[in-house]
Amino acid sequence: MSANIVRISLLLLTAAFGHAGSPPLLSPSATEIRPMSTDRPDTTESPITVPAGMFQVEMSFFDYERDSFEGEQVESWVLGQMNLKAGLSPDVDLQVVFNSYQEVRLKSGSQSDRFSGFGDVTVRLKKNLWGNDSGQTALALMPYVTIPTGSELSSEVWEGGLIVPFSVSLTERLNLGLMAQMDIVHDVETGGQDLEFLHSATLGFGLTEILGMYLELVGIAGEDANYMALFDAGLTLAVTDNLVFDAGVRIGLNRPAPDFGVFSGVSFRF
Repeated sequence: MSANIVRISLLLLTAAFGHAGSPPLLSPSATEIRPMSTDRPDTTESPITVPAGMFQVEMSFFDYERDSFEGEQVESWVLGQMNLKAGLSPDVDLQVVFNSYQEVRLKSGSQSDRFSGFGDVTVRLKKNLWGNDSGQTALALMPYVTIPTGSELSSEVWEGGLIVPFSVSLTERLNLGLMAQMDIVHDVETGGQDLEFLHSATLGFGLTEILGMYLELVGIAGEDANYMALFDAGLTLAVTDNLVFDAGVRIGLNRPAPDFGVFSGVSFRF
């Protein structure tokens, strides 16, 4: 990570946690702690925040994706993607997301190219509007900014957007999650900025007390890009209230979408 990124991260953390003499964060032991809610493994984010004074780590062991079209093939590996979260207040958390290692392989006939390294860093702030601790529904706003690191896989420009996740508890073992997202992304061909929109819907099932399953549909549309439709499904295993493992698959439903993906990871808090 470059020195500029380190300085920016320190400034954000200082602003978030306050200077010496500021009132302390609420102790997680002072009140009943809400159940852990994660933004992985599905695309649809959770509107529930990390409790004040607690930290949460959501990490991908690996994320593999493959796409091929007219003799060209793209393979992507992401190892150790991390989302580091800190509960700043009862309804706000700060998140820092980065890929520890990413590799992209491009093949066209007998020619091949390979790019690898550390990816860009994304900083997100989740503000729960309602439903954090009670009620059948919950809604949050999550603005974010992506900071270029200048690595081989960096987009080399600042990007950002707004994520709006919503959830509703249908039964004790069935939940529906919906999400809308607007992104300002870099257009490689023109060098300018484009708007990109993402929408998703996921159904989460509690199969047993510790085993869960989800089914999800995701759509992505852009100004200069064809609409992409994806389906993904996965399983979660709650070893404890604060430790959950997951695994899943992604399948492209139309030609512009990547053909196939598989992933696995873990989430825990302390």
